[in-house]
Amino acid sequence: MQLEIPDSKLVVASHNQGKVREISALLAPLGLNVVSAGELDLPEPEETETTFEGNARLKAEAAMTASGLAALSDDSGLCVDALDGAPGIYSARWAGPTKDFAVAMRKVEDELISAGAMAPAARSAHFVCALCLALPGGTSQVFTGKVHGEMVWPPRGEHGFGYDPVFKPAGHDITFGEMDPDAKHAMSHRAHAFAQLVEALSPSGI
Repeated sequence: MQLEIPDSKLVVASHNQGKVREISALLAPLGLNVVSAGELDLPEPEETETTFEGNARLKAEAAMTASGLAALSDDSGLCVDALDGAPGIYSARWAGPTKDFAVAMRKVEDELISAGAMAPAARSAHFVCALCLALPGGTSQVFTGKVHGEMVWPPRGEHGFGYDPVFKPAGHDITFGEMDPDAKHAMSHRAHAFAQLVEALSPSGI
């Protein structure tokens, strides 16, 4: 289905500045007028769904309803195989009320140690990104991307945000935290989801 953003105005339905920066960079080629939910002082809805896709749709539709503008949300997280997919949709919650991802990364490592997952082969994981574009009038569509890799310790690198310093993507020797942001943007879970979004917005390929 061909999607069109009215007046090229779009709300990024997030109060996470790191996420807003990444999404804005990925949106730049589309020439949209982008504003964040935080800038508009929109309320943050409670994430009550049980999947990335469900929470993405919930957040996008809430921002679209509150602002009257097209809204793009991102629900993403880290899924660690040895932890049965945890932290998953609770990735941000593992960082606590202060969003301290040093705490979250330490918790993942502690859980891996408890599970006896010390060898690289036992530390496989993947990031998931579900994007939802909600348009005024009620149309919404979800795009999902993934990137596979493994968990490392201790954290490495100062780039990115969240769990990036402890995630080494498959085929690379450095973590997302060590990777140049442009290189990460070209291959991340978010990039894969965005590629699908751009195709839906522009069949000729912007």
